[in-house]
Amino acid sequence: MNRHQSGLLAVALVSCIFTCMFQFAAGQTELEPWGNLRGIRIDGQLMDFETGYRVLDGQGRTTLFTEKERQHPRYSRMGKSQLVFTNLDSLYITQGVSDPDKGTAQVTCQLSAHAPMNLGGVFFTISLSPADFNEQSLFPVEPRHDVNKDQAPWARDAFLLTSASGVRLTSARMNLEITASHELLVMARKENEKGRSLIRIYLAVTSGDIKNLDQFQGQFTIRASGPIDHQTAVVNLNTTLTGRPFDGFGGNFRLQNPAMDPQVIDYCLGNMRVAWGRVEMPWALWQPDKISDPIDSARAGRLNPRVKEAMEMAKRLSKMGIPLILSAWFPPRWAIVGNPNFRQRPDGVWGNPLQKENMGEIYKSIGDYLEYLQKHYGVEIKLFSFNESDLGINIRQTAAEHAALIKGLGAYLAGRGIKTKMLLGDNSDANTFSFIEPAMADPEARPYIGAISFHSWRGWEKETLQKWADASHKMDLPLIVGEGSIDAAAWNYPSIFSEPTYALQEINLYIRLLSICQLETILQWQLTSDYSLLAGGGLFGNNAPLMPTQRFWNLKQLASTPKGLFAMPISSDRSDITCAAEGNNAKKVYVIHLVNNGAQRPVSVKGLPVKLKTLRIFITDSQRGMQEGTPVAVVNGEARFSLEPGTYTQLLGEL
Repeated sequence: MNRHQSGLLAVALVSCIFTCMFQFAAGQTELEPWGNLRGIRIDGQLMDFETGYRVLDGQGRTTLFTEKERQHPRYSRMGKSQLVFTNLDSLYITQGVSDPDKGTAQVTCQLSAHAPMNLGGVFFTISLSPADFNEQSLFPVEPRHDVNKDQAPWARDAFLLTSASGVRLTSARMNLEITASHELLVMARKENEKGRSLIRIYLAVTSGDIKNLDQFQGQFTIRASGPIDHQTAVVNLNTTLTGRPFDGFGGNFRLQNPAMDPQVIDYCLGNMRVAWGRVEMPWALWQPDKISDPIDSARAGRLNPRVKEAMEMAKRLSKMGIPLILSAWFPPRWAIVGNPNFRQRPDGVWGNPLQKENMGEIYKSIGDYLEYLQKHYGVEIKLFSFNESDLGINIRQTAAEHAALIKGLGAYLAGRGIKTKMLLGDNSDANTFSFIEPAMADPEARPYIGAISFHSWRGWEKETLQKWADASHKMDLPLIVGEGSIDAAAWNYPSIFSEPTYALQEINLYIRLLSICQLETILQWQLTSDYSLLAGGGLFGNNAPLMPTQRFWNLKQLASTPKGLFAMPISSDRSDITCAAEGNNAKKVYVIHLVNNGAQRPVSVKGLPVKLKTLRIFITDSQRGMQEGTPVAVVNGEARFSLEPGTYTQLLGEL
């Protein structure tokens, strides 16, 4: 943090902290670490909208805007205030957000220009669904005068352009009022973004060109209200149908921090059932030279320490009976085209393609690693992959090259008697589904594929996830989330890991994934100090005693799902309740997962076995960690109980 940013922080904090110091924040503002609000919770129910900062050019086109993975923000919390530092090119933004009253968010922002900018203006924006709001439901607050569009060419497509203190919006589901501390330019227009229609309201922080070192300040109050849904939710379970097996929850164990990793790994392995593991093959260190023999070097005592540590990690997990995926990130120089590209290039390209002329040596190098790991550490790897090769982290492949690798390396390993199969995909997210299609269509690749994998960082739409579920069924192969969590950039702002909003979004995604995809396992990124589920112990500068966070308890609760269960159909008639279920009719064991994204409400779970009399209930939220509650009675296959807001609830029934 530089001196200029420190000064802005102090100014922003004065307003934010003073506002919330003497008042109880009955509502809860949902703030993303890059600065966008996603709504305000009232009694647990989310009044959803999205704010952001947008820079328009002189023609009204958006040139810069705040969004996930577009900036390099920093996030922190101080008491009841949340703080974000980010920048849009040379425009630096300092934002503070607090909850002064129920249903109210106070936003203070300061902008600082580090270079001159020719533009139409910088705006604080609110994006809304046209399903809730339209032109007739929007009213200026204390309007002063309309603005001549001829004098503001960037606003010619606006249906509202005025000078006012803010705007008020009304609908059957939600009411919103956004006001500023002073009169300002207000614009509203219909837009289409990423295939969806929306209404976006623009509140000017400044309009016109900006000179170097210009500073601007804005303060906005957002008030939300609306009917709170407390109606009974009906959850229907069908135990007559069983799907794919769920082995349990797993984790990545890529070692990156020798000082911090051991304590976190020990805690996770000692306090959570880990069903699957993924470890690194430090390929560049295993065989840095093409002509060298890595096995001879290892036998001669020249095994690189990092390679040894990775193999020891694999051994530890294998001795616990945990099946393993081995993935390679960094390739040796001889195996790739060009100089190693470990970061995104200016043209947006990541990674390096494999050197086709060296494919024989590449296969042998990987085979030698697997053989050495098996003979000297007793570890038989179940699946192998290049990490996120669809994107190039750090080996980049086309879909056709990926299919060719599966056939070539798969056949080579089988020829050496190595039982390791190939992992199809291991994609950077669910959106790049087409990457696996050539291998799916190639009958020669099929014998060497052991499972299908994608990472859960992006691509959460049901239609996208269903493609992966369908691929798993079509190929009759297990489906795995090789890296699980919700924000790949969160290591930049680790304070977000302690926020209940992050914990709830993460477990909500996992339960959706289980329900839609019928996964064999989800492997958390990571069960080490990187993206840690723990706090304290020196992690991220926190020197308090090592302790579990809400995220840890969420995942421990999920991981406690007994072995040997299969996916079972389950549905809820309320959209803000996410559910999944597993069971085994032979063992007469059933597990139901419920995430409540809304207000407290009664729940009726139907379709349970008639002979089942009680369910054990476990609850995790911001105050409780897998806390067992009073058993829930089951009468004629139906269980009734109350589901609290912001909770992950697990029900366990055994006959």
